[in-house]
Amino acid sequence: MRKLLAFILATAVLSGCQTADDELNTSSTPVAVTGSAASAIAGDMASRLAEQIGSAGTTTIKMEKDNSEFATALEAALKGWGYAVITDGKVGKDLKPVELAYWIDGVDGQVLARLSTPSIALGRAYTATPAGAVPASPLSIMQRK
Repeated sequence: MRKLLAFILATAVLSGCQTADDELNTSSTPVAVTGSAASAIAGDMASRLAEQIGSAGTTTIKMEKDNSEFATALEAALKGWGYAVITDGKVGKDLKPVELAYWIDGVDGQVLARLSTPSIALGRAYTATPAGAVPASPLSIMQRK
């Protein structure tokens, strides 16, 4: 009985040591979202973020300075919703901005976009079109406590 238990334990431990081949099953490459697609994705994600984080009049958003078209479009979309956006890192003493991180990537011919704050993360897949981009998945919302 001990030999059987030792064999099962050794098999379980060694099965965790298996490695897969070096290839990814899906293509995951950085993508440069430009023009109307960047504006469409940024506009949609900004509106969904506005639904989740509250009043634009009392909320300031801090995001990293980035010169990509998506970052520029996201900043413009947030300002369009009435949020004050800080990109230079200079925050006033009494101001506690919501830190916003964003991520955009291409997978299997679609564009995946994610916005994240300390309390919530939003994600959605889009299909780029000549006229912009259309959602290809439902909005994913993860609330953090």
